[in-house]
Amino acid sequence: MSETLIDIENVTRIYRDTNGTPLYALKGVTLQIQKGEFITFIGPSGCGKTTLLRLIAGLDQPQAGSLAIEGQPIREPSHERGYIFQQPTLFPWATVHDNVAVGLKALKVYEQKKYLVQEYINMIGLDGFEKSYPHEISGGMAQRVAIIRALINEPKVLLLDEPLGALDAFKRIELQDQIIDIWKKTGTTMAMVTHDVDEAIYLSRRIVIMTPRPGKIVDVINVDLGPDRNRNDEAFIQLRIKILEKLHLVISRPNPEYTI
Repeated sequence: MSETLIDIENVTRIYRDTNGTPLYALKGVTLQIQKGEFITFIGPSGCGKTTLLRLIAGLDQPQAGSLAIEGQPIREPSHERGYIFQQPTLFPWATVHDNVAVGLKALKVYEQKKYLVQEYINMIGLDGFEKSYPHEISGGMAQRVAIIRALINEPKVLLLDEPLGALDAFKRIELQDQIIDIWKKTGTTMAMVTHDVDEAIYLSRRIVIMTPRPGKIVDVINVDLGPDRNRNDEAFIQLRIKILEKLHLVISRPNPEYTI
């Protein structure tokens, strides 16, 4: 039986424009994220996907509703909720090894757990690059470093905000496989924002479709394709068609778009 890790109840987040007019980024969002699952959020720009991720991370707070992790209210950032941005955001003055180790040092557990740094570097296939600096490695390699830098702190959930959006198609597919391997090896709950339907189907076990502003959840689709997925399989193609049809209906609504 699935165990709920994150409980989102009737969450509303409102911003205001320069005239003070309220702009609903999210309105009445309710969702449970299960422990160990891979879930993705998809929808048009301005539907509040990133806003929701930031609320889960504790980087922002809602005006109404509540968010909790294992029953504890989310009120501020924590190493228990790792966050990966679209750009790697590595420290340019630090080597790959030192970038990965920064969280352990911040938590003052580096001496006890420094062996993990090499284990994680090996896990993503970057052994031999430990002494390299961010400007000496590719964007895809840097994003892999950013992912394990968050994972080495053993977060309860890893939040990925379009982490592959800046990569070319070939690197993107390669890193998708890497992320799935990491998820299988670590069992870490992962929640990811993406605009790519194929990416959502390939990676996740559930796909959350959101509407334009005000951002609401219009559907949650189970992805029952097994662990090894082929983008050319009939079941994969049929699910892609189903999701694209739902997104077309969502986007066709006459709601004004507002990007948060």
